[in-house]
Amino acid sequence: MTSPLHKVALLSTAEMAEADRLTIESGTPGIELMEVAGNGVAETAMAAGLSDTIKASGQIHVLCGPGNNGGDGFVAARLLKEWGRDVRLFLLGDVASLKGDAALAAGKWANLAGERAVEPLDPDKLAEADIIIDALFGAGLMRALEGDAANCVEAMNASTAYIISVDVPSGIDGNTGQVSGIAVQADITVTFFLPKPGHLLYPGRRHCGDLVVVDIGIPETVLETIRPQTFSNEPDLWLDQLPWPQEEAHKYARGHALVVSGDMAQTGASRLSAISALRVGAGLVTLACPPDALAIQAAHNTSVMLAGFGSAREFASLLKDERKNACLIGPAAGVHEGTMENVFSILATGRAAVLDADALTSFQQDPETLLSQLHKNCVLTPHEGEFEHLFPGLLKSSVSRLEAARKAAQMSGAVILLKGPDTVIAGPDGKAAISFNAPPTLATAGSGDVLAGLITGLLAAGMPAFEAACAGGWIHAEAAKIKGLGLISEDLPGLIPAVLSTLAEVDGV
Repeated sequence: MTSPLHKVALLSTAEMAEADRLTIESGTPGIELMEVAGNGVAETAMAAGLSDTIKASGQIHVLCGPGNNGGDGFVAARLLKEWGRDVRLFLLGDVASLKGDAALAAGKWANLAGERAVEPLDPDKLAEADIIIDALFGAGLMRALEGDAANCVEAMNASTAYIISVDVPSGIDGNTGQVSGIAVQADITVTFFLPKPGHLLYPGRRHCGDLVVVDIGIPETVLETIRPQTFSNEPDLWLDQLPWPQEEAHKYARGHALVVSGDMAQTGASRLSAISALRVGAGLVTLACPPDALAIQAAHNTSVMLAGFGSAREFASLLKDERKNACLIGPAAGVHEGTMENVFSILATGRAAVLDADALTSFQQDPETLLSQLHKNCVLTPHEGEFEHLFPGLLKSSVSRLEAARKAAQMSGAVILLKGPDTVIAGPDGKAAISFNAPPTLATAGSGDVLAGLITGLLAAGMPAFEAACAGGWIHAEAAKIKGLGLISEDLPGLIPAVLSTLAEVDGV
């Protein structure tokens, strides 16, 4: 039976190589895996040929590299020719230098098409193609393309052909999504067994086009040996932990979130957070605010309760009620010593905490003081600028945002949600997830405040920190997708119930 986690696992290039090795070791020949992979590519090309914008009888150019990625291309070319398509195959390098399964695949192509059916790679020929299959280099490439390969990629990107990349677009690092020099801009990418981080991390995601994952016969049991720690952020990762209302439960059983407000001129952000925490499942939410903000908050809130505090000592006294089991501080809280003191009070309780925005920026001159007091029930939600303040130089010294977030989580002992179009969530235990469902409309003022509130509400309702951060990020993005263009942050809380209803149907609630 398929494990939910196995459905959303992402494999590094080394882990994918291990999956191949274990499968071959268990009795499946490598050439059999290559045949199934090439068949998946060929079927994708056939489906593309049915499009109104691509000639069904058009010419298909298959560009093969010197490794197993090229071997997949040889298989795809042979099958497409057998199916009656007009196929030309171009090879980077010499046929005699091919080894192993790639050499076997090349031999089968030659038996069908003739010894002279392998042409040298030539960028000038690509303008004649209606479909180009990019089987030059796979996910393990960690150097810049050069020479004929680089020239062909440039010609591909300039062509009007429909481009299908095998495994990853050539020039993309499958682990990091990074491009060194130039990379293929594919219309569709066909990968095998499970995706890789580079398919979801930018700029790799932008180059992949649509992603198709083909089952080539690798058994799921290999994952019990590999034990992947990187996942795509989808409900299968956390749905079994999502807290649903129970028939006999009361509001306190669903948790009590405390959200800290700024002063009278800075109240809107905390309201967005508070109502989002309530919408997503917290039984109660209290907005704690300075005395000058009480009247303003009272005028704007009904179901959210209010509590005033005039000093750090008074704020700390609010935390004596242990039923307040999750706290959020940061959205427009103010960048000053008072915010720092309130953060310390929250952390001292050991309860679940979300630190966002000003709660992070307040420590930019002394991040170690904050990091030394964090614990596993904390979630930090920085964008890249705030991340740089907390972990100076870590983004630049890391090969990817995934690696940077993972290192930060291990350094701090907290869950890190590094915001961006490819938001990464990492836990101190090494587990990490990459989000890919966020629409660009989320780049709007106040959106992050809603996200912080969602995570806080889920924490209050009893969800573990890593899963709460992942679920909050996914729900946030799905709510934005429902609204579409014209989204403002005030729209988001009202869209949360629709997302929860969809999740409830999936979970059988």
